[in-house]
Amino acid sequence: MTLTLVFIVIFVALVFTYTNGFHDTANSIATVVGTKVLSPRHAIILAAVTNLVGAMVGGEVAKTIASGLVDANSVSTYTLLVALIGAIVWNLLTWYVGLPSSSSHALIGGLCGAALASAHGNWGVLIWSKPPLPGQHWWAGAGLLYKVVVPMIISPVCGFAIAYLVMGALYYMLQGWRPTKVHRVFGRLQLLSAAYMGFSHGTNDAQKTMGIIALALVGATKAGVFSHLPAWLAFLQTTEAANPKDQHIALWIKVLCALTMAGGTAAGGWRIIKTLGHKMVKLQPVHGFAAETAGATVLLVTAEMGMPVSTTHVVTTSIMGVGAAKSFSALKLGVIERIIWAWILTLPATAGVAYLLMRAIQVLGF
Repeated sequence: MTLTLVFIVIFVALVFTYTNGFHDTANSIATVVGTKVLSPRHAIILAAVTNLVGAMVGGEVAKTIASGLVDANSVSTYTLLVALIGAIVWNLLTWYVGLPSSSSHALIGGLCGAALASAHGNWGVLIWSKPPLPGQHWWAGAGLLYKVVVPMIISPVCGFAIAYLVMGALYYMLQGWRPTKVHRVFGRLQLLSAAYMGFSHGTNDAQKTMGIIALALVGATKAGVFSHLPAWLAFLQTTEAANPKDQHIALWIKVLCALTMAGGTAAGGWRIIKTLGHKMVKLQPVHGFAAETAGATVLLVTAEMGMPVSTTHVVTTSIMGVGAAKSFSALKLGVIERIIWAWILTLPATAGVAYLLMRAIQVLGF
């Protein structure tokens, strides 16, 4: 491992963050664009600012990525590089075809596949399950089961259910309101729910790349790469003595990732916005308010629990929940089916690509 390679990993991690910005952030603003409360340009500006603020808050998700999914002792710089490349390729592919797939699961799949190849097929490198201590809640558990698999199932269900209930309650409460009043009031309220959505997205998604960079720095420290650093690179040593399990994410990593995600957000993601905001179900501001409030709440709660859940899954099922409360016939099942297939394929596809890339690197003698 060399210092140059460490910088390459950091750069590629930021490229992933940038693609995450225009890929997943499109999810967070799709409803406010779909309801025509904001233009795409204004929605992107709102999302960029709120994502930046959210990314600076907390760090539980970053800790999970850095130390809770794979054995850090078996992760090399090449492992992280391959994991990121696999995730970026999947992000760009699904963005190009307009599918709102999960950047989070693309990264996790890539990390697991690359780590498995680095360990020469030793499945023990993957931290599958660490049950919570007696007296703790189930979400205090660690490993892929508690932090990825269970949340991957529960978070979309919660998004759907909460949105369905919120929308149902609003239908009941607003029975006596004129349509013009509903549109006017919730057009304003949706500005708040969209900001809430952007903030919650930042607390979850930007944290994932922070964890990858922290993991790279810990690995480089153990390999002695930082033994004779020049003074101007001393900031890289902020994690030098840290145990990965107690890792705190350095401020410069948070700022760098937050700004990069905001830049990616500003680049937009119109292809995915069209799928979520227009193709799945016809939305009005009251529907957008319900979907964003439900989705943002799920994202914020799971971020506090250290669960790197998919913004895509949560936002998509929240929109489905709103549509179902309106009428199940309002849902466009063909579009939904394509989205679900993208969900199913993301983890195995990115894990497989990363595994093969890592094996190729090993064969070439790196």
